[in-house]
Amino acid sequence: MKKYTDRGKKDTRSGFGEGLLQAGKADSRVVALTADLKGSLKMDAFAAEFPERYYECGIAEANMIGTAAGMALTGLVPFAGSFAEFVTGRVYDQIRMEVCYGKANVKIASSHAGITLGEDGATHQTMEDIALMRVLPDMVVINPCDWTQTKNATIAAAKYDGPVYLRFGRPKVADFMPDEPFEIGKAYVLNEGKDVSIIATGHMVWEALKAAETLEAEGICADVIDVATIKPFDKGTVIASAIKTGAVVVAEEHNMAGGLGELVAGVLASTSPKPIEFVNGKDTFGQSGTPSELLAAYGIDANGIADAVRRVIERK
Repeated sequence: MKKYTDRGKKDTRSGFGEGLLQAGKADSRVVALTADLKGSLKMDAFAAEFPERYYECGIAEANMIGTAAGMALTGLVPFAGSFAEFVTGRVYDQIRMEVCYGKANVKIASSHAGITLGEDGATHQTMEDIALMRVLPDMVVINPCDWTQTKNATIAAAKYDGPVYLRFGRPKVADFMPDEPFEIGKAYVLNEGKDVSIIATGHMVWEALKAAETLEAEGICADVIDVATIKPFDKGTVIASAIKTGAVVVAEEHNMAGGLGELVAGVLASTSPKPIEFVNGKDTFGQSGTPSELLAAYGIDANGIADAVRRVIERK
C-alpha cells in the first residue's frame, strides 16, 4: 500500500484562508464577504492584505449572497463565506435564484461543515448541505480532504467561471496530500487495490486511508479514491475502479440522502452494478461532542469504513 505521511494536523478552513490570500494576490478581482465570521473562516490575512476588498456583511446571510451576486455581475470574483448550516439552508432561495439561475460567478465558502464541527451541536452542524447544492443547475460542489487540497481547491475555484460551493471544516486533521494544482472534476486515486473500492470525500479520505492500512494486514487490498469534486462527478475513474474490484464502499461526512453515496450508486446502477455499502450519517441530525467522539458514534471513521469493507466483500 502507498504510504501517506501526516505532515501535521491543520484545519481545512485555514487552507481556505491561505488559498483565498493567494488567489487575491494573483487576481485583483477577487473579493471576500462574510457574515460576521471573518476569524472563523480564516479571512483575516486577506482582510489585512486587501482591506478595500473585504466586506463585513453582519449576520445577514441572504443579503451577503445577494451582494456577492451583484458584485459578480460587475466582473468581480466574490467569495461569500459563513458556516455551512447558514450559508446553504438559510439562504437557499438567494443561491438558487441570484447565483445559479443567473450563473453568477460567486464562490460560496462553507466552513464548519459536517458533525466534526463538534461541541456546537445540531443547530450549527449540517449533514445536508451537499444534497442542497448538488441539485442546483450549474453549481460546482467541491469537498477537499486536507489543508493543502483546500488551499489549492480555493485557488482553482477563483479561476473557474461560474458558481462554486466549497466545503471545508473546523477540526485539525491530517495534512497529507501533495501540493499540486487542483483539477476541478477529477477524482484522485490515492491507492491501487484489487479487492474493494473505497470512495471517500472530505475528512473521510484520511479515515479511508487508515482503514485501507488496517485491511491490508488482513489480506484485503483496497483502491482508495478521493472524490474532492462531487459535481461535476468523475464517473470514469469510479466506474473503472468498481469494475476492477467488484465491490464498493462510499464514505462521507454527510447524510445518505442526496450525498456522494447515492450519486455513486446511481452511476453504477446505470453502468456496472456492484455490491455497495455506505458509511455516512444515515438520516439523523448531529449532536454535541468532540469530532473524534462523533465520528465513532456515527460509525463514520476508519473502523466504520473497515467494517463496511468486510461486509461488502462477503457479498461479492
